[in-house]
Amino acid sequence: MKKGQYVLLSIVLLFGFVLGGAVVAKNTNVDLRSAITGSKTTDNPKPVIAASAPISGVADLVEKTAPAVVNVETRVKVNNGLDDLYFNDPFFREFFGNRFQQTPQYQTGIGTGFIISKDGYIITNQHVVNGATQITVKLAGNKTSLPARLVGQDYELDLAVLKIDGNSYPTLPLGDSNKMRVGDFVVAIGEPYGLDHTVTTGVVSAKGRPITIQDRNYKNLIQTDAAINPGNSGGPLLNLSGQVIGINTAVNESAQGIGFAIPINTAKDVLQELMNGQKVIRPYIGISMSDVDESVIQQLGLPSGSQGVVILQVSAGSPAAKAGLRSGDLITQIAGKTITGSSQVQNMVEDSQVGDKLSVVVNRQGKSLTLTITLQAKP
Repeated sequence: MKKGQYVLLSIVLLFGFVLGGAVVAKNTNVDLRSAITGSKTTDNPKPVIAASAPISGVADLVEKTAPAVVNVETRVKVNNGLDDLYFNDPFFREFFGNRFQQTPQYQTGIGTGFIISKDGYIITNQHVVNGATQITVKLAGNKTSLPARLVGQDYELDLAVLKIDGNSYPTLPLGDSNKMRVGDFVVAIGEPYGLDHTVTTGVVSAKGRPITIQDRNYKNLIQTDAAINPGNSGGPLLNLSGQVIGINTAVNESAQGIGFAIPINTAKDVLQELMNGQKVIRPYIGISMSDVDESVIQQLGLPSGSQGVVILQVSAGSPAAKAGLRSGDLITQIAGKTITGSSQVQNMVEDSQVGDKLSVVVNRQGKSLTLTITLQAKP
């Protein structure tokens, strides 16, 4: 699919002349288990509805889970360029003063989020709150907006954690997205086009989908045919036990019934860091690479049918450079596993920790070399 076919699911509503508040980051140490569940739970929670029940029986599930889903509203200051062009010019100010100074202009957006702890921690998408100078949330059935603080965010994973004051909020438990199977029923709750708490149903259409939207490369997404539209960004995708198994994120704008959600296990891996206001530390090796096809095989003079990934560039000072890897090397094995594609290399690095050592076998001009890479934190 073409990159332009995908859109993120937050809505930009309008331009208004309003004053915005500042975003405040707060470091907080919260127990991850209690934050994830919001209350004590068993390992095998009783389904809200039976797994074999018809999808029309989701009313009980919605009644239980919808109160923890919130509307997220943001204001982002828009720079029209006139301030820098005229109003900061000393000559202009000498003659005209501030009489032509414009009121700051703000762009308003809408998305969705869901509460994961009784003391008001909320998960949403990073693109929903990106650049926001003011963030507010509305609870189900409540027209009053509550001020929210941006506690932590990660651009690469498109995840953000907000915090509202209080200690008795309804919560959603986080499930295990790895246990979801293609064909399992799912329920999406969100604010499509600003329509409060809209519920749609469908199934898991596929797992492990990669898509690219602008400069974000999403990997391992859940594909669903549950209707999700602009404004659903950050909302929960639920299993029939009422657990969050995905975070609604993107939709294919040129087709119906094709939406995508970030697996909740991806969020759980970094949730504690985001709740503590910390930067997510991830390992890297510092190469750009390409899958091997027949044209690459011919250019490198490799035997027909060769597998692996070819290194296109090695970043100076990177773990790969320190290990002695070079552009043109063909990576055939990592940690004893045969390499068949670049996504496999990325997944193996992401599944490792900073400081881990990976044994890498490369083909260099027909010779097999074994090198050791020590993973470093991605700058």
